[in-house]
Amino acid sequence: MSKHRKRPIPIALLAVGAGLLLLGIVAFGALSGADKGNGEADLVRVGFGAPAQVSFPAPDLRLTDLQGAPVSLSDYRDRVVLINNWATWCLPCEAEMPTLQAYYQAHQHQNFALIAIDVGEPVADILPFKERYGLTFEIWLDPNLLAIAAFRNSGLPSTYVVDSAGTVRYAWAGAVSHETLEKYVTPMLED
Repeated sequence: MSKHRKRPIPIALLAVGAGLLLLGIVAFGALSGADKGNGEADLVRVGFGAPAQVSFPAPDLRLTDLQGAPVSLSDYRDRVVLINNWATWCLPCEAEMPTLQAYYQAHQHQNFALIAIDVGEPVADILPFKERYGLTFEIWLDPNLLAIAAFRNSGLPSTYVVDSAGTVRYAWAGAVSHETLEKYVTPMLED
């Protein structure tokens, strides 16, 4: 019998490791990504914090909301939509939630929708998070990571702005700031 027992790895350490792995993947992509030349989002080249101007049709995502009802991005074709891919375990995602909620509250009556698409977590994990931050914008479930695949980005958080015609106009990775939202999204609401 060995004197040394293996200690279990704390969950927090695993979460930090997963986050660092995601950052490493995005950084590797940023250093090695080549321009695809087809106008589609390539967030590995976008960088963190500042959005890149893009122009490609929004994917027709068909997911479910927290109540299990079917939802579709195409139902929002007449509005400016901010899509945010996130997870409750993602620290930058958590940090940006108060900013997203404040922006949504200030602009929800301006033909604007904010849809937070959770990457594969159960409703039981999302509901306490939603309550803690008082989130009133829509939260969709994506158990099969369809949004991540459609936008070709595995980093979290990642954000996209879709205009009222259904074209993705901005894309960026990393936590969203109030200043960035006001600079890039608000002018689209005033058109």
